[in-house]
Amino acid sequence: MQLGLLVMFLFWAKTSLCVPQQNCHPGDEYLGRCSNSAYEEKPKCTELNLGYCNDLEYSRTIFPNILGHRTRLEAESGAEYLLLSVIHGLLNGECSPEIRLVGCSVLASPCRDDKMVKPCRSTCEALSKDCIHAFEAIEMAWPYFLDCDRFFASDQEGCFDPLAGLKARQEQALSSLSPQEPSTIIQFTYTSNAQMYSILKRTAAKCSHISHVYSIGRSTEGRDLLVIEFTNNPGHHELLEPEIKLVGNMHGNEVLGRQLLIYLAQYLCSEYILGNQRIQTIINTTRIHMLASMNPDGYELAASEGHLLNGWTNGRTNAQNIDLNRNFPDLTSILYRNRRSRHYRTDHIPIPDAYWFGKVAPETYAVMKWVRSLPFVQSASLHGGDLVISYPFDYSRHPLEERMFSPTPDEQVFKQLARTYADAHATMSNNDTERCGASFYRTRGIINGALWYSFAGGMSDFNYLHTNCLEITVELGCDKFPSEAELYPEWKRNKEALLSFLESAHRGIKGIVKDGNGNGIKDATISIRGVRKDVTTAEDGDYWRLLNPGTHIVTATAKGYSKVSKRVYLPHTMSKAGRVDFILQKVPVEPDIDDHLFPTADTWDRFDPYNQFEQYRDPDVGDSGREREEKPWWWNYFSQSFISPPTWLLRNV
Repeated sequence: MQLGLLVMFLFWAKTSLCVPQQNCHPGDEYLGRCSNSAYEEKPKCTELNLGYCNDLEYSRTIFPNILGHRTRLEAESGAEYLLLSVIHGLLNGECSPEIRLVGCSVLASPCRDDKMVKPCRSTCEALSKDCIHAFEAIEMAWPYFLDCDRFFASDQEGCFDPLAGLKARQEQALSSLSPQEPSTIIQFTYTSNAQMYSILKRTAAKCSHISHVYSIGRSTEGRDLLVIEFTNNPGHHELLEPEIKLVGNMHGNEVLGRQLLIYLAQYLCSEYILGNQRIQTIINTTRIHMLASMNPDGYELAASEGHLLNGWTNGRTNAQNIDLNRNFPDLTSILYRNRRSRHYRTDHIPIPDAYWFGKVAPETYAVMKWVRSLPFVQSASLHGGDLVISYPFDYSRHPLEERMFSPTPDEQVFKQLARTYADAHATMSNNDTERCGASFYRTRGIINGALWYSFAGGMSDFNYLHTNCLEITVELGCDKFPSEAELYPEWKRNKEALLSFLESAHRGIKGIVKDGNGNGIKDATISIRGVRKDVTTAEDGDYWRLLNPGTHIVTATAKGYSKVSKRVYLPHTMSKAGRVDFILQKVPVEPDIDDHLFPTADTWDRFDPYNQFEQYRDPDVGDSGREREEKPWWWNYFSQSFISPPTWLLRNV
């Protein structure tokens, strides 16, 4: 009997006196993986009374919640609730209120019959796909309580969509528009960076069969350089389909181009769905890439002052005070030094190693990677400050001459590209249009860049000398930051010009260079007699060569293959590019002096050999000898709030 009493005493002591170790991770206790309490508390429904979560579509929640908070007060005191209260400001309004609503549905899940109803996993996954980049931009980890596998349920298990009400209100707002209103509805207002990202993503989601968004990098302050693409096969290069890019807001205070590209994206999406035959033809035959803002940091500064206070230069540069249109490799000087030697090429000039020892802006680096990764045919960079189209070269062939006509070998093609935009613009080519103090009316709105004013390190010269791409600079007007009332009139002036420019990629010739077995030859060279500028074939052997009407001798060559030439006649009446294919036969490779003097494939592929665009810093080493990680700027929101610091928000932990 004494032994039985001893056993009972030990059992009582174990169950009532021992305290489990406090080693649970957030949420694990509710999931049954561990316990932080000496007793079990039965979950029960209670009134939802969390200030930042009171606009949910239900009024009752349950405690303990799925994260282990036992009471409303405990939930309000946690880092999770604090994050939801400040997330709008941290992300500059992006993904708001979606992040907060979904987060609240985890923190305070709906309750029915004293049972929790988990939020839907599909909603979480869609949110993560659309918004994870916003967290990456501020160097914040995706919140643990938005782990779609841990805290969300499938439709089969029975779940609640916390965004259903928001989606219903948005659909109702769209359906309330009367059929008499314009079919394509665009709000002609200025957009913040967060609003720009949201509009582009929503547009891509609305037209997911012809569009998607992707990031080419981040700005100095961590903002996404977001591109929206339009084509009938998003995300893929199609054989013989030309690729075009439009770049806006390179100078942060020149804002009209940024807005026009945002409007153009919405217009292309809406009109394609509505069956606009012209828009459908453009998108079905062309791959269009639009970078609305190359300098979102500069725009942030310019927009904070507004159009009335913004000066001529405030916000022009990036956050490092670098003028992005002077920051590209100066390949034009290299061309001028070597142009008289037949053994030095005048196209696809490699980036000199010395460039990487200078200060390379992350925005510049991102665009250089971008233009090297896709076979762009033509491009337009949208600026402000005058009303004119300028085209390369932008750097004078005589360094002491500030204004000197400095044509490229493609002078006539560039003039035709410039004329395409200027003539389709409502006022740019008019002789009686005021020209911001200049005299471009004499040339009907176009000019050679160096003849206007000379500068080195420009993006257009880099495109021409390093890639196949021909880029023009579009100066949209005298006012760099026009009033909001001018946005709709400017859209009307530029819409036809933008569409005509997209259509102009289907000019000249295109084709495929194949070997004797029918396989495409990558990096074959297409030459035009009398034009010292070659283009190279893409991955599958296809090429595009912008040419004006007339007779041309076209030659295809590739290392290790024969040379083939063809005589091509392009009539003035042609409305699309002519098809000119080549079949090259293998031949023995013989040593050539050009092998030593021409850049090799390895030289071309060696990009950023010193990785100099990353700012170098000496590691901060702590007492333990381990490198101390510098906390991100937003860490003070949590470290000074008398809560346990949420290390789960740090990306490197």
